[in-house]
Amino acid sequence: MKCSKKILIMKLPLHEVIKNDIVVELDYIHPQEQELVRALLNLVIIEGRTYPHEQPLSQAEFAAYWLSHDAFVVRKIEPGTTQRSKEVLGAFYLKPNFPGRCSHICNAGFIVQPQLRGQGIGKFMGEAMLLIAASLGYEAVMFNLVFETNIPSITLWQKLGFETIGRIPQAVKLADGQMIDALTMYRALR
Repeated sequence: MKCSKKILIMKLPLHEVIKNDIVVELDYIHPQEQELVRALLNLVIIEGRTYPHEQPLSQAEFAAYWLSHDAFVVRKIEPGTTQRSKEVLGAFYLKPNFPGRCSHICNAGFIVQPQLRGQGIGKFMGEAMLLIAASLGYEAVMFNLVFETNIPSITLWQKLGFETIGRIPQAVKLADGQMIDALTMYRALR
C-alpha cells in the first residue's frame, strides 16, 4: 500500500462499541488483511447494488483501486481482551478525488460484511473517515457515484452533513438491465 504523503495527526487505532455491545477498532489495513478486504469488495461487486464494477477485481486491480493511498479496516476486539479478531468487519479507502490543484478534495469507498450491515459499522467508519481526512489535510470529501437505490448510504451521508450537489441521470445499469440515477455528494471539512 502506498501511504498518503500527508501526515496523519490523529492517533490510530480508534475504538468504538457498536450495536450488540461489539467492541471494534479502526486502523490502517495490515498486509495480511488485504486479501480479506479484496474478497469482501468482490462480494459487494457481485451483489451489484453499490459499486460500478461489473466483475470481481484481480489482486493487481484491487491494489490499484483500493490500496493506492490510504486504506483502513474495522476489526472486532475479543470481549475482555485487546485481542483482535482476524475477521474484517468493514473497510474503506481514502484518496484524492482529483489530481494536482484539486487534490485537496478526497474520495472514499466503504464496504461492510453483509451479515453485519445496520450494526453501526458504516457510521463508525464514516465518522472516522471525516476525522482522518481532515487530519490528512483534505479540505472536502466528494462521493462521485452514490446509487440512488443505496438508501442506507444516502441517509448516513446526509446525517454526517453531506449535501447532494448533483444527479447523474441513468448513470447505473443494474444487472437486471434497470437504469438508475447516481448522486454526487459533497461535504466541506473546514
